[in-house]
Formats: sequence, C-alpha cells, structure tokens
Amino acid sequence: MTTTVSSKGQIVLPVEIRRQDDIRPGEHFDVERIDQGEYRLKRRPRRRNQGLVRLLLDCPVKGWFRTTARTETTNNISVPKLG
Repeated sequence: MTTTVSSKGQIVLPVEIRRQDDIRPGEHFDVERIDQGEYRLKRRPRRRNQGLVRLLLDCPVKGWFRTTARTETTNNISVPKLG
C-alpha cells in the first residue's frame, strides 16, 4: 500500500489498515526514525475506559446515569428506578 504526504506533512493511513486495526480518529501514534527513509509508526495504547463516560451518558434510559460532583462518594448516590 502507498500513501502521500500532504502539504501540511500529514500522512493518511489507508482505510484497509484502519479497519483491520480498528484505528479511530483522534488516536495517537509515535513516529520513530530508524534510518534514512525508514520509519516506524506505533500506536499508543488507548487510555483505560476511554470513551466510557460518553457511552454511559448516551444511555437510552434517560436519567439512569448522571454526572456527580467530585466531593460525592458512592454512599451519597441514590439509584434511580427503571421504567
């Protein structure tokens, strides 16, 4: 596979690679120069639970999940009734 460097210095990963490795927009990579004309591109690990808060806030049962103040603990949170 080939790709081209843009005028901004950006390199686009071909869609086949992105699909195969589940690469999503906003992910971070390290670039290492091995030798002249030879480079290594390595994806940084995703943060644990990345996107979990957004997933919980998008829950179809509205009001089930809510943000809490940082001073609250689990003892202060009441569980809403479903339905």
